[in-house]
Amino acid sequence: MRMSKPTPAGDLPVRRIDRVLAFMSLGLLVLSIICFLAIMIGSASGADFSTGVWPAVGVLVYIAPPVAFVMMLAVIIMAFVRRARANRAD
Repeated sequence: MRMSKPTPAGDLPVRRIDRVLAFMSLGLLVLSIICFLAIMIGSASGADFSTGVWPAVGVLVYIAPPVAFVMMLAVIIMAFVRRARANRAD
């Protein structure tokens, strides 16, 4: 006995918003890692972190990972809601 019904047409198609949010989330994580590595290299070379682009780089390291996490959570929640609606419609 099956506990759940299959979706009407197998797997649901991936919407554009899901793809955009997933790639933006991945991009923010990669950007955060690059900024972290830049700060490490800048620290080793004795850079002045109070001028130039360094303050923005420092802020990105703190802000980008939580924003990426929220975006990925939105993708997952939207996928669950869409699958539940498709199963309910059947």
